Amino acid sequence: MNIGATRTGNGAAVQARWGRIAAWCLYDWATAPFHTLVATFVFSVYFTKAVVGDPVRGAALWGSAMGAAGIVIAVASPVLGAIADSSGRRKPWIAGFTTLVVLATATLWRVAPTPASIPLALGAAALGAVATELAHVFYNALLPAVAPSRLLGRVSGWGWGSGYASGLIVLLLALALLIKTDHPLFGLLGTDAQQGVRASNLLVALWMALFVLPLFRWVPDRADKGLAPGAAVRQGLSTLAATVRGLPRRPDILRFLVASALWRDGIATLVQFGGIFAATEFGMEPGQIILFAIILNVSAGLGAAVMAWADDRFGAKRVLVISLLGLILSGGGMVLVGTRAGGFLPPLGLPIPFSGDQQWLLLLGLGLGACFGPAQAAARSLMARLSPPGLEAEMFGLYALSGRAVSALGPLAYGAATAAFASQRAGMATVLALFLAGLALLLPLREQRV
Repeated sequence: MNIGATRTGNGAAVQARWGRIAAWCLYDWATAPFHTLVATFVFSVYFTKAVVGDPVRGAALWGSAMGAAGIVIAVASPVLGAIADSSGRRKPWIAGFTTLVVLATATLWRVAPTPASIPLALGAAALGAVATELAHVFYNALLPAVAPSRLLGRVSGWGWGSGYASGLIVLLLALALLIKTDHPLFGLLGTDAQQGVRASNLLVALWMALFVLPLFRWVPDRADKGLAPGAAVRQGLSTLAATVRGLPRRPDILRFLVASALWRDGIATLVQFGGIFAATEFGMEPGQIILFAIILNVSAGLGAAVMAWADDRFGAKRVLVISLLGLILSGGGMVLVGTRAGGFLPPLGLPIPFSGDQQWLLLLGLGLGACFGPAQAAARSLMARLSPPGLEAEMFGLYALSGRAVSALGPLAYGAATAAFASQRAGMATVLALFLAGLALLLPLREQRV
């Protein structure tokens, strides 16, 4: 026996495995800037203020378009996931939907600051939102094939962490090179018609097109089962119907889908209204809010990456329980800071240009981010562990469906409580209720692969 050759072969296999893991994580790195720049911080703001010209009407139009996109995602995710499981391969689906995201995002460059561009803006942004969510159904389903079970938590966490880092890096690049400068792209672009802001979409599209390539080069796909398209569709729909009917016989999966939908909606609501809460209740200026958002993203990325080892060492459920408790405590602190009930909190006295209450908000925001990053990463790894072998895409489709099914609950509850009590703090308390409900449902779950 040639021991040297065996060791060399094992070393090559280990190197190839880590190469696949890195390539898989780079997909999160590639696609996260779409959510950061297009959906949250740059294009959505540009649309409401410059394209529509009326922030209230613009927000309503944007919300309607994203709501319609959510319905498409909810309906299509489990269906397409089941069809993909029946046919075998996942990467062609990822390639198709990723191409749509890149094209839709690049198209946003053509959205001029005029109401005539409203249909183009909403159509391209909604298409991008649908395509990126559907691509992630199949991307997430590759996780069990890329990472051995003992590394599922770490790989999922590294992916989430790299996504947060990437979103922040591209945002800072866009601000420095395109938006917050008198000479966009070193003078290659003009300052008229907000060319710098619009060009940020080209930056996102180029970033995505470049960094998704390693996944297609180095991540293996499942074997094609050789079914004709029609047969794959029929078998996939039949399997999906049987899975949905059988969910009551898989109580852990059903419990997890409902529980995770609640806390994911809480996190989404927190992200959606966090800036408004900071501005109205704490008087933060736009520059301070941007810093607040950066702190949230940095802490979320670090939390997801650092806590990934605990997922594999102690289990995804324990990480989720700790993360949800941290979200409840940090969010509860945000509700109390600046009120009579929060008078027990001592002044921080940090040497930064923020008031005492604002400093506490930054500190609690650091805690929030450090918890919702691991919560998102551990939820993905737990879904991968619970998914029956061969049905991963279908299960992640149901995971997407369950999240979309309750996606209106958080914003509606936040708005209703804010209106009823004339306070954003009451709205923030409804987010805590979602975290508590998700935690209560999670506690009895048994963490094991079915």
